[in-house]
Amino acid sequence: MSTPASAPSEMAFFSLLVRTGSFSATAREQGVTTPAVSKRLAQMEARLGVQLLHRTTRRIGLTPEGDIYLAHARRILADIDDMEQLLSSSLAAPKGLLRVNATLGFGRSHIAPLISDFARRYPELQVQLQLTVNPPPLSEDAFDVCIRFGEPPDARVIARRIAANRRLLCAAPAYLARHGTPQVPNDLTQHNCIGIRQGDEAYGIWRLTSGKRTETVKVRGSLSTNDGEIAVNWALAGHGILMRAEWDIAKYLRSGRLRQVLENWQTPAADIHAVYPRRLQTAARVRAFVDFVVAELAPLP
Repeated sequence: MSTPASAPSEMAFFSLLVRTGSFSATAREQGVTTPAVSKRLAQMEARLGVQLLHRTTRRIGLTPEGDIYLAHARRILADIDDMEQLLSSSLAAPKGLLRVNATLGFGRSHIAPLISDFARRYPELQVQLQLTVNPPPLSEDAFDVCIRFGEPPDARVIARRIAANRRLLCAAPAYLARHGTPQVPNDLTQHNCIGIRQGDEAYGIWRLTSGKRTETVKVRGSLSTNDGEIAVNWALAGHGILMRAEWDIAKYLRSGRLRQVLENWQTPAADIHAVYPRRLQTAARVRAFVDFVVAELAPLP
């Protein structure tokens, strides 16, 4: 049985006929005569080789074959509509409200400047930037895109990797001159370690890996904070050893104001991801922003 090129229009015609419930009402909506509607239905049934409708003088009713045809027709028409919306949204300029969440330090230093450039490129967008110590719960409709560190949370969202991100151990040269440089992870227990209370990670527990060997160290220190920028400033002032993301301390390592310690030991990865709800994966504003952030931040450091 051949399928005509006008199959979608036939499906739409039949769906309309069933929805209106009469030949005359369908004729009025299509701007044709009632006999033209009857003739078109007869041609469909002749081509398919089945009767789709029961006809009486007052009403029409679906045959079992017509019921099957209608169910599939509506599904196919819905799929076509979804496809057209997807294609049109991919070409549409981003507009509307975009809500972005990021951590305090990274949001200030990297995401806020990017949003400034992004807003100039897409003037029809409104962007709200929210900075928090911890990301908002996924159960809350609090953001469109969340920039977060570490492993993606779960399958309810899409997480696109933006950039690799190492956490390094470092201290000011003045501190190391006074207290010595740790040679193995266990040496950290004898040092003043600056604590950062963020996220769900166990506070004061540092896990270090070298090859197949992993050591867990319970560190302690006289200073702790939930703000990474403050912790970096304390390290610069010589208060102790700090574990911090490379993006945040790279310039101080280059200038010599901080010095990396235990260089042969790695900490757990904290790669940067753009996280967004699955329902927004085709939204032009979200796609444009994530693409922009990936392009700008991929070279980190």
